[in-house]
Amino acid sequence: MKKVLSIVLALALIIAVCAGCGAKTEDTTLKMGTNAAFPPYEYKEGDKFVGIDVEIADAIAKELGMTLEVVDMEFDSIIPAVQKGEVSFGMAGMTVTDERKLEVDFTSSYATGVQVVIIPEGSDIASLDDLQGKKIGTQLGTTGDMYAKDDYGEESVTSYGKGADAVIALKGGDVDAVIIDNEPAKAFVAQNAGLKILDTEYAVEDYAIAVSKENKELLGKINAALEKLTADGTVDSIIAKYIKAE
Repeated sequence: MKKVLSIVLALALIIAVCAGCGAKTEDTTLKMGTNAAFPPYEYKEGDKFVGIDVEIADAIAKELGMTLEVVDMEFDSIIPAVQKGEVSFGMAGMTVTDERKLEVDFTSSYATGVQVVIIPEGSDIASLDDLQGKKIGTQLGTTGDMYAKDDYGEESVTSYGKGADAVIALKGGDVDAVIIDNEPAKAFVAQNAGLKILDTEYAVEDYAIAVSKENKELLGKINAALEKLTADGTVDSIIAKYIKAE
């Protein structure tokens, strides 16, 4: 009987130790949910995740004494992943909107984004009004996608999983224009001859980090870290590294 009791106690000790190890790993790792197809905010160089959001998130993690793990997913999967606790936070050039505020909490803003329109050179689209009746490509779940559907009708908008797919559709003539963030737009235009950006801005937005409404503690910690990293110039230096002043 004593032998059986000893075995049971030993097993219990092993389980407790393993459980402690698991908790320690979880407590020291920040999982960033993102869509790594949005340069210069997040993208891949080989197997490495890079970009403005990745570097700011890494600086936040270090400020909190934690390590960063980047989890790549479709953009419209990020908020559900935050809500379910599958990731610690969402950071993907994400605009603060009233609709999203119902689903998650947002940190203070760390950057300003501008939505623009990509068109082929020689297009008859010269203003935002000219988009009426045209076929518009967007990235699913983005504010550009939501705004375009509101402004021009869902029947006029085709949503793609990645911004790059929308640009491919534009080059192939499947859509007449693409609405997307200015910085990725500049990268796509540079990589694809025959495209240009419409001179008129479509929308100006604030980018912030999405955190679960159930994790006010983490929200406070990230905000405190962001405040410090903004005050000491770290955030500005990261943004300036990827977005050169014109």
